[in-house]
Amino acid sequence: MLRNQRLNPANKNPVRVVERPSEAEPEHGHAIALSPTPNEHSRRAEWMRLLWQERSFIGRTTILGLIFSLVVAFLLPVQYKSKMRLMPPEQQSGSGLAMLAALAGRGSSTSSGSGVAGALGGSLGSVAGDLLGVKSSGALFVDMLDGTTIQDDLIERFDLRKVYHTTYWEDARRALAKQTDMKEDRKSGVITITVTDHDPKRAQALAQAYVDALNRIVAQVSISSARRQRIFIEGRLQTVKQNLDAALQDFSQYASKNGTFDMPSQTKAMVDSEAGLQGQLIAAEAELEGLKQTYTDNNIRVRTLDARVAALKRQVENMSGNKADLNSDQSEIAGDFPSIRKLPLVGVRWANLYRESKIQETLYELLTQEYEFAKIQEAREIPTVNVLDAALLPENKSFPPRTVIVAGGALLSVLFAGVLVITAAMWKRSQSPEKQLATEIWRQIGAENTRSRAKVQIMWSRFGGRNGTHHGHP
Repeated sequence: MLRNQRLNPANKNPVRVVERPSEAEPEHGHAIALSPTPNEHSRRAEWMRLLWQERSFIGRTTILGLIFSLVVAFLLPVQYKSKMRLMPPEQQSGSGLAMLAALAGRGSSTSSGSGVAGALGGSLGSVAGDLLGVKSSGALFVDMLDGTTIQDDLIERFDLRKVYHTTYWEDARRALAKQTDMKEDRKSGVITITVTDHDPKRAQALAQAYVDALNRIVAQVSISSARRQRIFIEGRLQTVKQNLDAALQDFSQYASKNGTFDMPSQTKAMVDSEAGLQGQLIAAEAELEGLKQTYTDNNIRVRTLDARVAALKRQVENMSGNKADLNSDQSEIAGDFPSIRKLPLVGVRWANLYRESKIQETLYELLTQEYEFAKIQEAREIPTVNVLDAALLPENKSFPPRTVIVAGGALLSVLFAGVLVITAAMWKRSQSPEKQLATEIWRQIGAENTRSRAKVQIMWSRFGGRNGTHHGHP
């Protein structure tokens, strides 16, 4: 590079003329390195000298910045973070989500036409199935956690409108969303929930409340087959219970009214008892006929045996159902149990009621077992999240970083003071048209202010003189 010194005819000062090298000067394609000029070295030395001269100003500015940074660091509200890590449910426990995916894929494929449209519909269905299926259950849970249902539940539970100093629910939701960070690791599927709050206990409670609310909402909206089966069996079980109660009541009332408690055993006992009475009656009548042939009717043995025969006849008539010759007391006693003639009619009705009660009882037992099994199956199929890392009580604050704030404030103060010193020195020495224009404008503004103050003083003096003249001549 060539440098020549020429004389400027206007001011007779040497002017350096730098000629650019020709394109043929670089050899082998290497660029020529430009070394700093003496003016650049002198400028840097001058800046260092200015900074050293104004070191007291820079020091005071740094101290002020340090004090201001300390005040800001300790005035900023303290925040705590509580983190919880969740694992999405396994594939076999998420049949509800899998059903949504299958329905989405089936609907897309059946609604598509043949050919390219059918293939496109099938692909869209599979994509929808993947989006709604178990593979993306973590993303689905993140969306549910960020929904208004869970947010409103937490706002009402922890009275967050008062905590966030808001009146409207929408403002409280935005504040809660700002204080909550939810993300899913696409590789592992682990969901991380981080809650920030000024109270460490509330931060921990909010993180745990998110998981509780999520499980509750998932249980409410679950559409698994076991849930539908459990709901059906539950309704059927209530109906069968009502039928069983009605059947038992009818059976007990009929049995109490007719004095039947065990119809087969009771029928056998009554038939055996009647047969025994018939045998005793026949034997007593034969003996009575023999005594009458020997003794008169007034004989004590004849009279005793005659009374016994009459008693046996009454018992036989009572059991056989012929109660025309019974008195009221005997009829009342005999009415407690059915007669042998009524046993077929009573037995048919009794058997029907007994069979109905047994059917309803057996059906109720079977439905009860099915209901318990359906509840267990439903609990297995509800997609619940598993807690990997529970929310812990934060011990250290997450914000503000006071050391960083103080160090950054001090550094910025030093830089600001140095830039201010260099800028002020350059402005004083500059002869640019911009500085001249700014100086002229400032001078005119100062002159206008001076004239305005002079006019005000003249007017004030005149006003004061008039007041003095007026007071001098009452």
